[in-house]
Parts: sequence; structure tokens; C-alpha cells
Amino acid sequence: MARTKTADNKPTDAVELTRALIRCASVTPSDGGALGVTAAALERLGFNCHRMTFSAPDTPDVDNLYARLGDSGPNFCFAGHTDVVPVGDAEAWSLQPFAADIRDGILYGRGATDMKGAVAAFIAATDIFLARRGGQFEGSISLLITGDEEGPSINGTRKVLDWLDERGERLDHCLVGEPTNPEALGDMVKIGRRGSLTGTLVVHGIQGHVAYPHLADNPLPRLTEMLQRLCQHTFDNGNEHFSPTNLELASIDVGNTAANVIPSQARAVFNIRFNTEQTAEGLQQWLRQQCDGVGGNYDLSFHLSAEPFLTTPGPFTEIIAQAVTDITGQRPALTTTGGTSDARFIHHHCPVAEFGLISESMHKVDEQASLSDIEQLAQVYARILELYFAGGENGGGMAGGVDAA
Repeated sequence: MARTKTADNKPTDAVELTRALIRCASVTPSDGGALGVTAAALERLGFNCHRMTFSAPDTPDVDNLYARLGDSGPNFCFAGHTDVVPVGDAEAWSLQPFAADIRDGILYGRGATDMKGAVAAFIAATDIFLARRGGQFEGSISLLITGDEEGPSINGTRKVLDWLDERGERLDHCLVGEPTNPEALGDMVKIGRRGSLTGTLVVHGIQGHVAYPHLADNPLPRLTEMLQRLCQHTFDNGNEHFSPTNLELASIDVGNTAANVIPSQARAVFNIRFNTEQTAEGLQQWLRQQCDGVGGNYDLSFHLSAEPFLTTPGPFTEIIAQAVTDITGQRPALTTTGGTSDARFIHHHCPVAEFGLISESMHKVDEQASLSDIEQLAQVYARILELYFAGGENGGGMAGGVDAA
């Protein structure tokens, strides 16, 4: 692939591009111009950009972007999102959340770490890589950027992936730029995630006066017994790559404000984060068995937002880990900790891993990223591209057609 030189021939500045993205108030599902800024930066490097808006009943329309440089394989994809969570109490911020101000080497703003800094680093890294290679490499580089990661995740990444399938376009490997590092750049590379299953349990009874319990049916004792069975259970002890499965209560509610009334129903919501020792179907069956063991009239419904997945350590994950080590001097742990991400959709299409900025301030007031971390992240991503496409030079990397994870 030969790259066309940009008109001004100036390198992409990862920090300034991050600031431009932060200034776009792209709170889900609003784009706020963020994808336009992203596309312009990519087109400057010669990418072919495709903007697409997807819709679904009872969900907001969402803008997405897929850009590709090159038309041969392997296709290395950077994936991420430009949407952000709400700012919360704007008055609690030290600086305006969408002003992208810098103080003492720190960039403040919603999306600085989650994950506009990484999106900017994707682009700056590609520019660095192309400049070092004289615009020549065998394969393609692509970016899949959605505006629906922080929302319902219905009209975003998974629909872009469907669109790629319909076009017969393949992703060979993917790196998601979610903030993976707890304390310092280089701490962690995510190679999988646990699954997420939410259960809503409603136990039905008969409302009545507390002085006449024989005329009512109190659902609370049954609910508490059911929850005790669920919460005291040890599902597994985890395995080599995953922490143990855990069930956590999210809410218990009876909708009753009167102390002299037996409620007609009691409701609880819980979430299970489960590893590869479990299946969603097996968990649902066990949960119903426990509730049946208590008995009575109840309803139990589920929402499965993610299955667990693992990208087995191998050549691809080693390239990422080596690049992190080369730039940061720190060997990252390969982990599966944390919540869900759009990698849960991508793993069905190709091996995927995640590496980004420091996660400590994401979703918080005064979200921030250091300028040095953003710049260093761009260097890590550029090094990943160098190692991945090394096949054309010395037979290493993934460009020789290696399909292993």
C-alpha cells in the first residue's frame, strides 16, 4: 500500500486532535461533530471513509464511521468510540468539560481518557508508521469508530460489523482503545472480558394489613430466601485467565411507603459477571431451580448483554505486549478484568485485544489524561503497526498470513 502525502505534510498531533474531539460535545447518542473531525484527519492520510447512520425501534439513531487505507490483507483494525457519558454536575468540574483545557501537562475534558485520546492516538500512530515506512506496507489499516458505545450499543459497532460482512470485508485482527491501565501506561492489555447477565426477580403476594397477615400473602420472606440462596452460592473459582464468577444485588424494592401494609409484590435486580466456566443458559437454569426450591408465584426475566470471550495468548497478543514494553519499558499483564466493551461484538469476527489510557478518571468529574500519556500511546500504537506489518521486511509480524490469535 502506498500512501499519498498530505497537502501540508505536517504530522498528526495526537494531543491537538484529542482536544478537537473533546470540544465536540458528543454525549450519547449525539455525535456533536466528532466523527467529522475524525474523518477529516483520516482522509488527510489517504483513508477511504464511510459514514453510516443506523436505526432500530425504540432506540436513537447513531452515527458511525469505518475508514480503510489499503485494499489487501491483512486488515489491522483500530476500534473505538467518540461518544461520551454525560458530564454530571458541570459546576463540580474544575474546568469546563468540553473546553479541552490544559493545566500542568494534563488535558481535562469529557472523553479525554474514554476514549477520544485513544482515537486521536490511532490516527497519529498511523501517520507515524506511514512516515517511517515511506508510505509502503503490505496490507490495510482500518478504523471502526462508533457513537454508540456508552449507550444501548444497538446501532453501533455490531451493525458496522454486519455492514462489513455484507460487503465481504474482513478484519484480520483488532485493537480496541478502551482505557485499560489502572495506574500507569503499560499496566494491562485486555485479552478478554467476562460475560454480563442481569436478572429481574419479581415475587408476587397479596396485599393486606400487617395486623391481619392470615388475610394476606407477604412476598418479602420468599424474596429474601431466594436472594440468600443466590448470594451465598460459589459459582466457580475462576481459571487461568478469569476471576471467579460473581453475583451482585443491584436493587431491592417493594414500592411500599406505608409501615402498616403488606406489599403485593417484591422486586430485586441482580447482575452476574461470569467467566468461561459458565454459560448464560446454565446460569439461567440454575437460578430458576433455586427460586423454584423456595416456591410461590414469581417471575424471573433476564437480559444478556455479553458472553465471556478470550483471545488466547499468542503471536497477536505478543505483538501488543512487546510494543507496550518497547515504548513504556513495562511488561503489561494480559488480563480479562473490568466491565464490558465493544470487543464483545468484535471477537465474533476476529481476534481482538484492548489497550488504551489510564482508567482512573473515566466517567468522573474532571476526567483527564496527561499529554505525555497521549503522546506515548500514539508511539505504542505505531510500534504495534510496525511489528504487525513486519512480514514484508523480515518475515516476522502477522503480515505473512498468520491466523493465530
